[in-house]
Amino acid sequence: MVAQVLSPAPRRVFAVDRYARDVLTPGWQKANRPSAVKTPVERDMVLEEPTSGFVGAVVGWENGVVVLEDRKGKRRSFPFGPNFWLDGRPVDLAAPARPAPTARDRSQQYNRTHTASGSRVGPAEKAKVALPSRIYVEGRHDAELVEKVWGADLRHVGVVVEFLGGIDDLPAIVAEFAPTKGRRLGVLVDHLVPGTKEWRIVEQVSGEHVFVTGHEYIDIWAAIKPARVGLTRWPDIPRGTDWKKGTLAALGWPHADQTDVAQGWKRILGQVSGWKDLDPTLLTEVEKLIDFVTDDHIDRES
Repeated sequence: MVAQVLSPAPRRVFAVDRYARDVLTPGWQKANRPSAVKTPVERDMVLEEPTSGFVGAVVGWENGVVVLEDRKGKRRSFPFGPNFWLDGRPVDLAAPARPAPTARDRSQQYNRTHTASGSRVGPAEKAKVALPSRIYVEGRHDAELVEKVWGADLRHVGVVVEFLGGIDDLPAIVAEFAPTKGRRLGVLVDHLVPGTKEWRIVEQVSGEHVFVTGHEYIDIWAAIKPARVGLTRWPDIPRGTDWKKGTLAALGWPHADQTDVAQGWKRILGQVSGWKDLDPTLLTEVEKLIDFVTDDHIDRES
């Protein structure tokens, strides 16, 4: 038997093209390097700046610069960017993302651009001489609430607000004021409901140069949204009980005398920051009064 000699399998030759990569192709230097991941800076993050070899923990950052402190307490500052290593990986260091504005932030911004009544704030003006026209409100608390919400607007147009001692004094005040063209009188009355004493007095004094309006609430306190003092609605106070003292009692606040009433009102007024804290009906009526006394002034200036 003749032994068969097998020829070895042909060798496969792999050609290496040393010139396959174009050294002028952009990015060829970074082809096999890990890419830097965009990473927001955080306090106490330990970073290495490879160019200098400095390693330290983040102790602060500002205006595009991060401050690192090494274990010996030495500090160095470096600009943000893809020039750091974190846990053995390159990172593109960036400032932390700004948090979305909160409701409080938006409210503060609004308060810088608008008055408490919702009017847009204009440029600073010189003090104005008060108009001859006036707005009267029924009590001190009414005047304080109007001042807090509409004070800036009223000073802008030069309108002064005064308060009545009570609705019974209105006819005498109107007679003494002597309203006429260029000297109008606007009046805000509490509990202005058809058929009431207040309604009958208003009918006596209303005229071309006198505009009296009001709200249906027994007291100006109730024109403030009850939620501002933790109530779902203002309480029903029995007839014969002082409404303010009864309300303070329902709130669980001191209510024995006028000092308690004054302190209670101070707490309630402190919860009012602007027009959003008031019943819309009051907003409408006060705006009517301001328009009434200022429209007459505009007529005289034209």
